Parts: sequence; structure tokens; C-alpha cells
Amino acid sequence: VLSMTSCTQARWWLPLLLLTLPATGSDPVLCFTQHEESSRKCSGFLGSVSVEDCCLNTAFAFQKDGSKLCQTCRAVGWSPWSAWAPCSVTCSEGSQLRHRRCMGREGKCSEKAVPGTLEWQLQACEDQLCCPEMGGWSNWGPWKPCSVTCSKGTRTRQRACDHPVPKCGGGCPGEAQESEACDTKQVCPTHGAWAAWGPWSPCSGSCHGGPHAPIETRSRTCSAPKPSQQPPGKPCPGPAYEQRGCTGLPPCPVAGGWGPWGSVSPCPVTCGLGQTLEKRTCDNPKPQHGGPSCAGDTTRTHICNTAVSCPVDGEWETWGEWSTCSRLNIKSISCNEIPGQQSRTRTCKGRKFNGQRCAGQYQDIRHCYSIQGCVLKGLWSEWSTWGLCTPPCGPNPTRARQRLCTALLPKFSPTVSVVEGQGEKNVTFWGKPRPLCEELQGKRLVVEEKRPCLHTPACKDPED
Repeated sequence: VLSMTSCTQARWWLPLLLLTLPATGSDPVLCFTQHEESSRKCSGFLGSVSVEDCCLNTAFAFQKDGSKLCQTCRAVGWSPWSAWAPCSVTCSEGSQLRHRRCMGREGKCSEKAVPGTLEWQLQACEDQLCCPEMGGWSNWGPWKPCSVTCSKGTRTRQRACDHPVPKCGGGCPGEAQESEACDTKQVCPTHGAWAAWGPWSPCSGSCHGGPHAPIETRSRTCSAPKPSQQPPGKPCPGPAYEQRGCTGLPPCPVAGGWGPWGSVSPCPVTCGLGQTLEKRTCDNPKPQHGGPSCAGDTTRTHICNTAVSCPVDGEWETWGEWSTCSRLNIKSISCNEIPGQQSRTRTCKGRKFNGQRCAGQYQDIRHCYSIQGCVLKGLWSEWSTWGLCTPPCGPNPTRARQRLCTALLPKFSPTVSVVEGQGEKNVTFWGKPRPLCEELQGKRLVVEEKRPCLHTPACKDPED
């Protein structure tokens, strides 16, 4: 099916193709309009087309035939980290995993990470400090009196879970109370009571008219309970049957029928793939008097292809390293209260098809004091938090924490006045000094402690 639409960008007309078959020369993929970051699922199904046609719009996503993995058409990059999986054990120390996936169409996220590759992290966890310990029951207490004064009832007795008392949320197996039947040897009279009314029977007719007026009936039984015979109980008062005329019956029903399909809507996009829409109405005739509506869909869609690539906005890569802190006409300013300057840059990558340029500056400049290689007095830091378990998917993972010999920074002025009238500028320390600390556990710079990670789960692809 062909439809014509006005085209901008210096073209008189652009034919929009309603695709029923994928483009030749490429295996078809399932094409979707959205990739949901949180669930990593595809949504907004368009149809089966070539990956090149689908990815004319880089906001789209696709699934290869037979795969559950939703791949985005965007430039290659890491997905956000998943939530941490539950702890591998419910008490004492265990481990838990999380993962992220290399997403995108072409390229690599790192040296070995092609699109679809999973990267894992493992950390220690502890939902409950101790594991539950079961307790023991005391002896049963005495039986309580029978629950009734005539006929048969029940009596109960109890015991306590304190022999010994359970620990850390444990309990005792079995019940704290038991009951048994008891007989007073006294006969009670039983008076009759009606059970609930049964449902109304179906009406004897379904539409207005006919030789007989439609009625409905219902009944009840004197069985809740039945009256006793010895000693005699009272019977139920009132009738066991009721009937009434049916009200509000409709005229006989008329089934609905579909009208013809309407015209195809214009393609809603100016680049990539979109969907056109056709509608029909259940009005030939309309359903009346409770008659069934039309079966089937009120709308149907088709894929339309503009054959135009969508704009791709540029994205900043991460900042590069700061340049050496230096000052013109001075060979070295290290270890002295002489402010210098340094800069770093970043690159705007991925801009195509007249997309937006990256907002902001490509270069960052700051004032600095150089402490590169300077010998400074140091202090030992407190213990760091425990790190992740490594290797996350390998044998015998461990976690570590450190204390570092940290240099005490010189008491240089934190600001500098460069050009009169432009105010004070902040000055940042730069470089790797050589801190001197008293020896700790035989070490001068780093003290490290390691522990094994316990009850580690297996790394399994959630899409498998």
C-alpha cells in the first residue's frame, strides 16, 4: 500500500511504504519503538523488518529471531547496573550478585565486551546476624472446662515454647494448644432455624411479551439447625417458598455488525519507521437491547517507512586526564606555593544526521598547586569499607579493605587573585606526593585485610 505525504528538507514528495516484508539482503528482526531501561525489555512492537530499517531511528530497539534479548539501536554502551539479587542465605554472611549488559548495535563497550556481553559484580551481604535455633515445649497444662453445659462440646489445654526458649527468631514445631471432644451427658433442645434463601431461579421468559407473565422462585430449608424431636424443638416460622414476577426484562436483543474500514491515517513520523492506523465502527447495525457487540478489533495498524535516518544527538565522553600543573617561564613549581594552571578536554561523540551538538565546553581549566613527587608528612586513614568480591564469577572470591598512608596537604592559600577586578579563584592540589607515615603492621603505605566471600551464587544470564 502506498500513501503520499508532504516532505520537508528540499524534497517535493516522499513515498511512505507500508511494509509487509523486511528489506532484502538482511535477516529480519522484530522491531520495537522503545527499550525500557528498568526492565531491559522491548515494547511498542512494530513488525518484522531488516535491522537497518529498524535502526533508522536510534531510539528504537530490536530482537533477533529466537532471542529474548532486547538490543537498542543506540551507540554501544553499558546499561545501568541491575538491582542486587537477594542474599544467597537468609541468615549469617552470604553473597549477592548484580550485572550490567553491553547494549547497542555496533562496536564494543571495552576490549572484550561486544553487544550482549554481561559484566558482573559480587558483594558480601547479611540479612540476619544469627540463624534461628528451635526451642522445646513445656508439659501440657490441665484441661479447661467443657465449652457447653448440655450435649457435646470441646475442651482445650495449652503448653509453652520455653523448654528451652528458641533463639534468633526460632520456634517450636507443632501447636501450642490442642482440643478434644467432651460430653456433658445432658440433652439440649434444638429449635429450628431457616437456612439462607437459595438463589432466585431463572425467569420463565427472557423478553417482554408472550402468553405467560415471567416469574422467578426461590426456596429455603429448616435446617440451620433442624428442630430436635426429644426434647422437642420449635419448628421454623414462615413459608419455605417465595415467588415474584420478573421486572425490567429487555426487548429481544439485536447483535451488532461492523461498518467498513476507514481511510489509512498519515505516517506519524518524518524519519525511521512509524505506524499507520485504520478504524472501523460497530454500527451496521449497532448492538441493541443487550445484543452482543462486534467480535474483533476496532483498529488495525501497518508499518510505514520514511527511509530517512533520524537525527542522533552528540554525547560527551568522560573527561580526559588533567594536564601537568605548570606555570609559564618557571621550569618546576612542585612543592612550592606557586600557583599554576592545568587543563583537561572531552570529546563529543556520536553526532549524526544533523543531530544536536553537545551542550557545554570541551575544555576545562583550573588553577593548581603541584605536589607531584613531594615528600609530605602522612597519617594513616581509618579502614575503608569492604570492597566487592573478586572474581565475581570465578572460584574462591575474596573481598578486601585498606588503610592508606595519606599525605597532609601543605597550608597554602586556597584561593589566588589572577586578574585584578575578577575576584578570587580556587586553587586545587594536583599530583601524587610521597607520604611518610610511621610503620604499621610492617607496612609504610598500604595495610590490607582480606576475607573470603561465603555462599557465592552462580552467574546465570537472566535472559536464558
